[in-house]
Amino acid sequence: MSTSTRATPTEQHEEHQQFGPPTRRYDYERDGQQIYRRSFATIRTEARLDHLPESARVVAVRMVHASGDVELTGQIAVHPGLVAAARSALESGATIFTDAGMLASGVTRARLPCDNDVVCTLRDGRVAHLAREWGTTRSAAAVSLWDDRLEGAVVAIGNAPTALFHLLERIADGGPRPAAIVGIPVGFIGSAESKVALTENPFDIPWLVVHGRRGGSALAASALNALAQEDEL
Repeated sequence: MSTSTRATPTEQHEEHQQFGPPTRRYDYERDGQQIYRRSFATIRTEARLDHLPESARVVAVRMVHASGDVELTGQIAVHPGLVAAARSALESGATIFTDAGMLASGVTRARLPCDNDVVCTLRDGRVAHLAREWGTTRSAAAVSLWDDRLEGAVVAIGNAPTALFHLLERIADGGPRPAAIVGIPVGFIGSAESKVALTENPFDIPWLVVHGRRGGSALAASALNALAQEDEL
């Protein structure tokens, strides 16, 4: 015998009130695609983009959109070969390595051309031991676990300057070379210096940086999402 019951009219009304749209009291844009289009149009009108390579401007627009600050473009610097190198690598199935789980979570998988793996090794059980042994941060030690798939990969560092320095040091020691590096670590200690080191790298690895102390997962993820596809939306 069935024990299911129907909701009473009162319960149905209460459910509608709970899950239905609120009474519209404000005049605001509610169409998601239109919000993106208008936002990007505003950025292209207000932000200075002419100092960037043409191919990188869509990346800068995405980053400004993530930050809400059109002045950000004054701090963005891009190697002329960055966009072509990153897109070619991703279209060939390259792995994406990140220094933080939040950054990895910010990558829009639907935009990736080959269902690319997005890897963050910060929580690997070996990281804490390596960090203690080497006298460095866990973020830096985690980079050492990338070697097997780092050659030709795309790297995005948005949080730890030590991770970026460590990556450059391993490459200088003869380690694998990624196809492109998005270096946007945030912070007051080592952030600006690590970005300068990346832009001056002698390995001919294309890069993108936001000079100074600014950075973070949201900015790095927005750059990756723009690099993954040429389409702005």
